[in-house]
Amino acid sequence: MNLVPIISSNFIINVAVTSWFLAQLLKLIFTLLLTQKLQLERMFGSGGMPSSHSALACSVAVAMARKLGFSSPVFGLAFCFAAIVIYDAMGVRRAAGEQAKVLNKMIFDFPFFKQKHREDGNEPTSPEDDSVTLIPKELKELLGHTPFEVLGGCILGIAVALLMPMV
Repeated sequence: MNLVPIISSNFIINVAVTSWFLAQLLKLIFTLLLTQKLQLERMFGSGGMPSSHSALACSVAVAMARKLGFSSPVFGLAFCFAAIVIYDAMGVRRAAGEQAKVLNKMIFDFPFFKQKHREDGNEPTSPEDDSVTLIPKELKELLGHTPFEVLGGCILGIAVALLMPMV
């Protein structure tokens, strides 16, 4: 009996969705264990261990290799796609998350950012409107991944692609 439910008749989509779902579920579980709080946002949010982006991209590449062979042009394309996703997760997105941490600290630790609303409830019409101080929105800090988180995602994605039965 097949323990993995079939999402579609497409093996590649089944592998991709399963690896993404498992990575997100593991993020939720790891966060619960570390913080003792159920944070359902971790089921859909980016960042954290393991990287769901890396899991999905690696699982697709390995599934393509299983289905079409390593010499297939489609495997070559999937491999390049996975490399770009991994590079982006550890590079640009991680740097953006680090910058968001610094900006959040600057914005919310300085006293001149007071949380005040206009008395009439309307949005300010111009920057000169001194009847209100804008409430800054906290920037999302969990954007990218450490190399360890990416490695975890890659291992998960490869395992899913190797263990799922081909349809």
